[in-house]
Amino acid sequence: MQTVKKAIIPAAGLGTRFLPVTKAMPKEMLPIVDKPTIQYIVEEAIESGIEDIIIVTGKGKRAIEDHFDHNFELEDNLMKKEKFDMLEKVNYASNVDIHYIRQKDPKGLGHAVWCARKFIGDEPFAVLLGDDIVQAETPGLRQLIQQYEDTESSVVGVQQVPFEQTHRYGIVDPNTVEGRRYQVNNFVEKPQQGNAPSNLAIMGRYVLTPEIFTYLDKQELGAGGEIQLTDAIQKINALQQVYAYDFEGKRYDVGEKLGFIRTNLEFALQNEAYSDDVEQMMKDLLTEKANI
Repeated sequence: MQTVKKAIIPAAGLGTRFLPVTKAMPKEMLPIVDKPTIQYIVEEAIESGIEDIIIVTGKGKRAIEDHFDHNFELEDNLMKKEKFDMLEKVNYASNVDIHYIRQKDPKGLGHAVWCARKFIGDEPFAVLLGDDIVQAETPGLRQLIQQYEDTESSVVGVQQVPFEQTHRYGIVDPNTVEGRRYQVNNFVEKPQQGNAPSNLAIMGRYVLTPEIFTYLDKQELGAGGEIQLTDAIQKINALQQVYAYDFEGKRYDVGEKLGFIRTNLEFALQNEAYSDDVEQMMKDLLTEKANI
Protein backbone atom coordinates (compact mmCIF):
# COMPACT_ATOMS: atom_id res chain seq x y z
CA MET A 1 0.00 0.00 0.00
CA GLN A 2 1.29 3.44 -0.94
CA THR A 3 1.48 5.95 1.90
CA VAL A 4 0.03 9.45 1.72
CA LYS A 5 2.97 11.87 1.46
CA LYS A 6 1.67 14.57 -0.90
CA ALA A 7 -0.98 17.23 -0.36
CA ILE A 8 -2.74 19.84 -2.47
CA ILE A 9 -3.80 23.16 -0.97
CA PRO A 10 -6.03 25.12 -3.38
CA ALA A 11 -5.45 28.86 -2.92
CA ALA A 12 -6.54 30.43 -6.18
CA GLY A 13 -9.88 31.91 -5.11
CA LEU A 14 -10.60 35.61 -5.46
CA GLY A 15 -11.68 36.07 -1.83
CA THR A 16 -14.64 38.27 -2.78
CA ARG A 17 -16.27 37.84 0.64
CA PHE A 18 -13.44 39.85 2.18
CA LEU A 19 -13.25 42.72 -0.28
CA PRO A 20 -11.82 45.32 -0.32
CA VAL A 21 -8.86 43.95 1.68
CA THR A 22 -8.47 40.98 -0.67
CA LYS A 23 -8.12 43.23 -3.71
CA ALA A 24 -4.37 43.30 -3.04
CA MET A 25 -3.89 40.65 -0.32
CA PRO A 26 -4.64 36.94 -0.76
CA LYS A 27 -7.40 35.88 1.63
CA GLU A 28 -5.15 32.97 2.64
CA MET A 29 -2.74 35.54 4.12
CA LEU A 30 -5.34 37.17 6.37
CA PRO A 31 -4.04 36.66 9.93
CA ILE A 32 -5.57 34.69 12.74
CA VAL A 33 -3.98 36.67 15.61
CA ASP A 34 -0.35 36.61 14.40
CA LYS A 35 -0.27 33.82 11.83
CA PRO A 36 -1.71 33.78 8.29
CA THR A 37 -4.59 31.39 7.73
CA ILE A 38 -2.72 29.25 5.23
CA GLN A 39 0.09 28.60 7.71
CA TYR A 40 -2.35 26.77 10.00
CA ILE A 41 -3.24 24.56 7.03
CA VAL A 42 0.40 23.88 6.13
CA GLU A 43 1.24 23.07 9.76
CA GLU A 44 -1.63 20.57 9.94
CA ALA A 45 -0.26 18.87 6.83
CA ILE A 46 3.24 18.68 8.33
CA GLU A 47 1.92 17.31 11.62
CA SER A 48 -0.01 14.68 9.64
CA GLY A 49 3.15 13.32 7.99
CA ILE A 50 2.93 15.11 4.64
CA GLU A 51 6.33 15.63 3.00
CA ASP A 52 5.44 17.52 -0.19
CA ILE A 53 2.80 20.22 -0.62
CA ILE A 54 1.67 21.86 -3.82
CA ILE A 55 -0.22 25.11 -3.41
CA VAL A 56 -2.47 25.93 -6.36
CA THR A 57 -2.39 29.71 -6.70
CA GLY A 58 -3.82 32.35 -9.00
CA LYS A 59 -3.14 35.92 -10.01
CA GLY A 60 -2.12 38.18 -7.13
CA LYS A 61 -1.04 35.34 -4.82
CA ARG A 62 2.70 35.98 -4.83
CA ALA A 63 2.58 36.92 -1.13
CA ILE A 64 1.94 33.24 -0.30
CA GLU A 65 5.16 32.19 -2.01
CA ASP A 66 7.10 34.98 -0.30
CA HIS A 67 5.73 33.97 3.09
CA PHE A 68 6.99 30.40 2.84
CA ASP A 69 10.31 31.41 1.28
CA HIS A 70 13.45 32.07 3.31
CA ASN A 71 14.05 35.67 4.37
CA PHE A 72 17.75 35.65 5.08
CA GLU A 73 17.94 39.22 6.38
CA LEU A 74 15.12 38.60 8.88
CA GLU A 75 16.49 35.22 9.95
CA ASP A 76 19.98 36.61 10.44
CA ASN A 77 18.56 39.48 12.51
CA LEU A 78 16.63 37.08 14.75
CA MET A 79 19.69 34.86 15.14
CA LYS A 80 21.93 37.76 16.16
CA LYS A 81 19.36 38.97 18.69
CA GLU A 82 19.02 35.39 20.00
CA LYS A 83 15.28 35.39 19.36
CA PHE A 84 15.37 31.65 18.79
CA ASP A 85 11.70 31.00 19.58
CA MET A 86 10.65 33.50 16.93
CA LEU A 87 13.19 32.08 14.47
CA GLU A 88 11.75 28.60 14.96
CA LYS A 89 8.25 29.90 14.21
CA VAL A 90 9.44 31.67 11.07
CA ASN A 91 11.22 28.56 9.79
CA TYR A 92 8.68 25.90 10.81
CA ALA A 93 7.33 25.45 7.28
CA SER A 94 10.81 24.50 6.05
CA ASN A 95 10.06 21.02 7.42
CA VAL A 96 8.19 20.30 4.18
CA ASP A 97 8.86 20.92 0.49
CA ILE A 98 6.37 23.43 -0.91
CA HIS A 99 5.72 23.73 -4.63
CA TYR A 100 3.45 26.05 -6.59
CA ILE A 101 1.34 25.90 -9.73
CA ARG A 102 -1.04 28.47 -11.23
CA GLN A 103 -4.72 27.81 -11.87
CA LYS A 104 -4.94 30.02 -14.93
CA ASP A 105 -8.75 29.93 -15.17
CA PRO A 106 -11.08 30.03 -12.09
CA LYS A 107 -13.04 26.89 -12.98
CA GLY A 108 -13.73 25.58 -9.49
CA LEU A 109 -12.27 23.32 -6.83
CA GLY A 110 -12.23 20.22 -9.01
CA HIS A 111 -10.23 22.09 -11.64
CA ALA A 112 -7.78 23.39 -9.02
CA VAL A 113 -7.11 19.81 -7.88
CA TRP A 114 -6.79 18.70 -11.51
CA CYS A 115 -4.11 21.35 -12.08
CA ALA A 116 -1.84 19.41 -9.67
CA ARG A 117 -2.29 16.03 -11.39
CA LYS A 118 1.29 15.82 -12.73
CA PHE A 119 2.69 16.60 -9.29
CA ILE A 120 0.60 13.84 -7.71
CA GLY A 121 1.22 11.19 -10.36
CA ASP A 122 -0.04 7.73 -9.45
CA GLU A 123 -0.15 8.19 -5.66
CA PRO A 124 -2.85 8.69 -3.04
CA PHE A 125 -2.90 12.29 -1.88
CA ALA A 126 -4.52 14.72 0.53
CA VAL A 127 -6.47 17.91 -0.17
CA LEU A 128 -6.77 20.61 2.48
CA LEU A 129 -8.99 23.65 1.94
CA GLY A 130 -7.98 26.95 3.46
CA ASP A 131 -11.44 28.02 4.66
CA ASP A 132 -11.36 25.50 7.52
CA ILE A 133 -8.93 25.44 10.45
CA VAL A 134 -9.14 22.34 12.64
CA GLN A 135 -7.95 22.11 16.23
CA ALA A 136 -7.67 18.51 17.37
CA GLU A 137 -5.49 16.32 19.57
CA THR A 138 -4.76 14.22 16.49
CA PRO A 139 -4.63 16.51 13.43
CA GLY A 140 -7.76 16.28 11.33
CA LEU A 141 -5.88 15.20 8.21
CA ARG A 142 -3.94 12.58 10.17
CA GLN A 143 -7.25 11.04 11.26
CA LEU A 144 -8.27 10.69 7.61
CA ILE A 145 -4.91 9.21 6.63
CA GLN A 146 -5.37 6.60 9.36
CA GLN A 147 -8.75 5.71 7.85
CA TYR A 148 -7.17 5.45 4.38
CA GLU A 149 -4.52 3.11 5.77
CA ASP A 150 -7.28 0.98 7.26
CA THR A 151 -9.51 0.86 4.16
CA GLU A 152 -7.13 1.64 1.24
CA SER A 153 -9.98 3.77 -0.11
CA SER A 154 -10.67 7.47 -0.53
CA VAL A 155 -11.88 9.20 2.64
CA VAL A 156 -13.71 12.52 2.97
CA GLY A 157 -13.72 14.43 6.25
CA VAL A 158 -17.18 15.41 7.51
CA GLN A 159 -18.82 16.97 10.54
CA GLN A 160 -22.42 17.64 11.44
CA VAL A 161 -23.91 21.07 10.71
CA PRO A 162 -27.40 22.47 11.38
CA PHE A 163 -29.83 21.36 8.63
CA GLU A 164 -30.58 24.98 7.78
CA GLN A 165 -26.92 25.37 6.72
CA THR A 166 -26.62 22.24 4.57
CA HIS A 167 -27.15 24.20 1.33
CA ARG A 168 -23.72 25.78 1.88
CA TYR A 169 -21.79 22.50 1.79
CA GLY A 170 -21.19 19.27 -0.02
CA ILE A 171 -23.35 16.75 1.87
CA VAL A 172 -23.03 12.96 2.17
CA ASP A 173 -25.92 10.51 2.01
CA PRO A 174 -24.67 7.89 4.48
CA ASN A 175 -25.24 4.16 4.34
CA THR A 176 -23.71 1.92 6.99
CA VAL A 177 -21.72 3.33 9.90
CA GLU A 178 -18.76 1.85 11.78
CA GLY A 179 -17.95 4.09 14.72
CA ARG A 180 -17.22 7.48 13.13
CA ARG A 181 -16.75 6.07 9.62
CA TYR A 182 -19.58 5.93 7.10
CA GLN A 183 -20.05 4.12 3.83
CA VAL A 184 -21.73 6.55 1.48
CA ASN A 185 -24.54 6.18 -1.04
CA ASN A 186 -24.19 9.60 -2.62
CA PHE A 187 -22.27 12.86 -2.40
CA VAL A 188 -24.39 15.93 -3.12
CA GLU A 189 -22.86 19.34 -3.83
CA LYS A 190 -24.78 22.15 -2.09
CA PRO A 191 -28.28 20.63 -2.06
CA GLN A 192 -31.27 22.94 -2.21
CA GLN A 193 -32.63 24.11 1.14
CA GLY A 194 -34.69 21.30 2.67
CA ASN A 195 -33.43 18.59 0.26
CA ALA A 196 -30.24 17.50 2.04
CA PRO A 197 -30.00 13.71 2.62
CA SER A 198 -28.22 14.30 5.97
CA ASN A 199 -26.46 17.00 7.93
CA LEU A 200 -23.00 15.45 7.46
CA ALA A 201 -21.09 18.19 5.65
CA ILE A 202 -17.76 17.85 3.85
CA MET A 203 -15.29 19.96 5.81
CA GLY A 204 -12.35 20.68 3.56
CA ARG A 205 -10.22 17.60 4.27
CA TYR A 206 -9.84 14.72 1.80
CA VAL A 207 -7.61 11.73 1.16
CA LEU A 208 -8.11 10.60 -2.43
CA THR A 209 -6.81 7.88 -4.70
CA PRO A 210 -5.33 8.97 -8.06
CA GLU A 211 -8.30 7.46 -9.94
CA ILE A 212 -10.12 10.72 -9.19
CA PHE A 213 -8.22 12.32 -12.08
CA THR A 214 -9.98 9.99 -14.53
CA TYR A 215 -13.14 12.00 -13.87
CA LEU A 216 -11.55 15.41 -13.36
CA ASP A 217 -9.90 15.00 -16.78
CA LYS A 218 -13.37 15.19 -18.38
CA GLN A 219 -13.75 18.81 -17.18
CA GLU A 220 -17.51 18.38 -16.66
CA LEU A 221 -19.28 21.41 -15.21
CA GLY A 222 -21.43 21.09 -12.11
CA ALA A 223 -23.03 23.43 -9.57
CA GLY A 224 -22.34 27.09 -10.24
CA GLY A 225 -20.98 26.29 -13.71
CA GLU A 226 -17.74 25.04 -12.15
CA ILE A 227 -15.84 21.75 -12.13
CA GLN A 228 -16.81 20.32 -8.74
CA LEU A 229 -14.60 17.94 -6.78
CA THR A 230 -17.70 16.50 -5.10
CA ASP A 231 -19.10 15.40 -8.49
CA ALA A 232 -15.91 13.48 -9.29
CA ILE A 233 -15.97 11.85 -5.84
CA GLN A 234 -19.57 10.79 -6.48
CA LYS A 235 -18.53 9.10 -9.73
CA ILE A 236 -15.55 7.31 -8.25
CA ASN A 237 -17.81 6.09 -5.43
CA ALA A 238 -19.76 4.07 -8.02
CA LEU A 239 -16.64 2.02 -8.80
CA GLN A 240 -14.75 1.91 -5.51
CA GLN A 241 -16.10 2.66 -2.06
CA VAL A 242 -15.46 6.17 -0.79
CA TYR A 243 -15.82 6.66 2.95
CA ALA A 244 -16.84 9.66 5.03
CA TYR A 245 -15.18 10.09 8.40
CA ASP A 246 -16.65 12.28 11.14
CA PHE A 247 -13.29 13.53 12.39
CA GLU A 248 -12.73 14.64 15.96
CA GLY A 249 -11.79 18.22 16.74
CA LYS A 250 -13.16 21.72 16.50
CA ARG A 251 -13.50 23.22 13.06
CA TYR A 252 -13.28 26.99 12.56
CA ASP A 253 -14.87 28.53 9.47
CA VAL A 254 -12.57 31.33 8.38
CA GLY A 255 -14.07 31.60 4.91
CA GLU A 256 -16.71 34.14 5.92
CA LYS A 257 -16.46 37.31 7.97
CA LEU A 258 -18.24 36.38 11.19
CA GLY A 259 -16.44 33.05 11.37
CA PHE A 260 -13.14 34.81 10.77
CA ILE A 261 -13.82 37.32 13.57
CA ARG A 262 -14.93 34.58 15.97
CA THR A 263 -11.82 32.51 15.19
CA ASN A 264 -9.55 35.47 15.92
CA LEU A 265 -11.27 36.07 19.26
CA GLU A 266 -11.14 32.40 20.29
CA PHE A 267 -7.51 31.99 19.31
CA ALA A 268 -6.59 35.19 21.15
CA LEU A 269 -8.36 33.90 24.26
CA GLN A 270 -6.39 30.65 23.98
CA ASN A 271 -3.09 32.53 23.91
CA GLU A 272 -1.70 33.00 27.43
CA ALA A 273 0.09 36.19 26.37
CA TYR A 274 -3.16 37.91 25.37
CA SER A 275 -6.06 36.03 26.96
CA ASP A 276 -6.59 38.17 30.07
CA ASP A 277 -6.29 41.46 28.19
CA VAL A 278 -8.56 40.29 25.37
CA GLU A 279 -11.18 39.05 27.82
CA GLN A 280 -11.16 42.40 29.62
CA MET A 281 -11.27 44.25 26.31
CA MET A 282 -14.36 42.29 25.26
CA LYS A 283 -16.06 43.05 28.58
CA ASP A 284 -15.23 46.75 28.23
CA LEU A 285 -16.63 46.86 24.70
CA LEU A 286 -19.86 45.18 25.78
CA THR A 287 -20.20 47.60 28.69
CA GLU A 288 -19.62 50.59 26.41
CA LYS A 289 -22.19 49.26 23.95
CA ALA A 290 -24.76 48.78 26.73
CA ASN A 291 -24.24 52.37 27.89
CA ILE A 292 -24.66 53.97 24.48
